[in-house]
Amino acid sequence: MQNHQRKTYVTQLHQVYNLLSQAFLEYTTDKNAINLQEAGLNSREAVIEFFNKYFKLASSCSEFTDCFAASYKNQSGTELAQSSLWVSSDVCNVLANGAAVCMEHSKFHSATYGDVSVPYGHITIDINAKKGPNIAGRDLFVITYYTDGSMDEDGVPPQCKTDGKCGSGKTSAEDVRDSRASACTSGTAAKGCFGLLLNNGWEMNY
Repeated sequence: MQNHQRKTYVTQLHQVYNLLSQAFLEYTTDKNAINLQEAGLNSREAVIEFFNKYFKLASSCSEFTDCFAASYKNQSGTELAQSSLWVSSDVCNVLANGAAVCMEHSKFHSATYGDVSVPYGHITIDINAKKGPNIAGRDLFVITYYTDGSMDEDGVPPQCKTDGKCGSGKTSAEDVRDSRASACTSGTAAKGCFGLLLNNGWEMNY
């Protein structure tokens, strides 16, 4: 039963991942831009337009708990701070498939890897919205998206996978994901789990 449930969680997350990937590509193409930043996906209005145009929505949410559960825990049983999962200016929606998605919309954050400055933002996903178990790494994930439309952990920008310019002083995407894996079970921001799934070929074996 546990294995079946984990496969169900992964299937649902992969579906949301694919929907986002396709929407990022279509948005960039429609704006005749080379990346999301150039396309203008950096304001509340733009992100609202992005969701309304490229997704089938069940509802839009003015507050985090309109879409998500009132509380979440990590896999060690510690309650996560809601402030670590979203900020009040995020745009949150429930998709037609039942997943809740919050996306940052302000100016992209920026990190420097080697000599490369990389813009990025965060997306919070609960694959079944308010339904349980409401546990990071099971139905709740915080992932990082980059301006080329790729999604990964913090510290794994496109340049990490092509040129070895990664965060945490690592030289490969797998190393960065591994270095953040402990956050999946005991972290405070639901990070680290998505990287584990990617390293394990979309298998939830943690």
